[in-house]
Amino acid sequence: MPLARASTPESAAGQDRVFAALANGTRREVLRLLRETGPQPVQAIADRFDMARPSLSEHLKVLREAGLVSEERAGRQRIYRLEAAPLADVQDWLHPYERFWRQKLRSLGDVLDAMPDDGAS
Repeated sequence: MPLARASTPESAAGQDRVFAALANGTRREVLRLLRETGPQPVQAIADRFDMARPSLSEHLKVLREAGLVSEERAGRQRIYRLEAAPLADVQDWLHPYERFWRQKLRSLGDVLDAMPDDGAS
């Protein structure tokens, strides 16, 4: 089994920011919205949530700082766009756990397949 790459303090801090951003349901919903509808002005995003605009702005700031969204100014509007690269890093981090659980489920399936059927007459 290959050894994990050593992470630098900077990359570990970046991963922590991404996981912290993803820990909040509102922020995950903002990401889903941007994934499904594409880049959106901040007002269009705000219209989808029942919260004060400053609260949503704080969520967008956390997402920006984690690198999960980017902001572009277009006249007086701020347009937010999904940035998927940090999510690929999360997927890479989760991949060994997925393999772990697939193996465990395969092993469980083997045990269940080897058990005699109850009620077989």
